[in-house]
Formats: sequence, structure tokens, C-alpha cells
Amino acid sequence: MTVRHLFGAKKSREIRDIRQENYFEKQEGVTTVQFPHEKMPIPEIGRYQLHVEIEDCIVCDLCAKACPVDCIAIESIKSPEAIGKTSDGSVKRLYAAQFDIDMAKCMYCGLCTVVCPTECITMTNQYDRSTTKLTDLIYDFGEMTEEEIKQRKEEWTRFQADKEAAKKK
Repeated sequence: MTVRHLFGAKKSREIRDIRQENYFEKQEGVTTVQFPHEKMPIPEIGRYQLHVEIEDCIVCDLCAKACPVDCIAIESIKSPEAIGKTSDGSVKRLYAAQFDIDMAKCMYCGLCTVVCPTECITMTNQYDRSTTKLTDLIYDFGEMTEEEIKQRKEEWTRFQADKEAAKKK
């Protein structure tokens, strides 16, 4: 199947002189897509915007390590006990204090989606998120507030201190 056949083009458009009376009459064939009202068909296996289901993330940092352009920034906070389970049953022991993806740096290779053990990072079919500010392309998937981050860090420090005190006894 050719590209022309895919988009319904039956014949090539003819060249017209702007001075002709019928210059603005619609010709058959490929015309400009009137984006955003009309959209080109999106391939199912296309690579577009990244999305993270943070509830399923175990903050393993594998996606950030696999990223060849370092567009994923993750900061984790350890927890003294298990904090829950993901949708696939994996135990969560780390809090995601920060989980940012800079889509301005992303090269859409998909390596981060391949290495994710819980499949929480995926590529969506969204491709039209243009902006005039590069900072708008940094997506923050972390849901913790500064207060919660401070509290969780204090809990871990207290747990470590109690553990050291128990060793000395």
C-alpha cells in the first residue's frame, strides 16, 4: 500500500495559474490537513510523549539509568517499612520525592519503557504538546509536597538512628 493510496489521493494535483477563474476550486488528491481539527492517522507503535503512573512506580531508578540523554530526574526517600503495593503486586519501599521528565531533552527512544519492571512508564499517543517555554516541557510526576518530603526524610533518619542505637547495646 502506498502512502498516496493510504490518504485517499487518486491523482496528482494539476498546476493552475492564479489568474484563472477556477483557481480556488477544490481539486481531488492530497491536501493540507487542517490541524488541530483534522489529524493524520497515528501508528499504534509510534513513540510519543512519556507518561508515568506514579502509583505503580517502585522508584527503582532503572529508567533514569537507561536514558541516554539524562532527561529523567528521580529522587527517592527510603521507608522503614513497606508503603504499599503496585497494581502488579510489587512491594513499594521507596517514596518518589521527585520524578521529572524533561521532554525537551527526550529523544523518544523508548529505552525507559523497556527496562521498567512494573511497566509504569509508557509512551502515549499524544504528540501535539508544543509550547514557547522550554520549562513547560518538564513534566513532574511526583506527588509529594515539600512538607511530606521533609517528614519522610526525618522518619528515615530517626529509623537509622534507632537502628544504630540498638547495635551499640
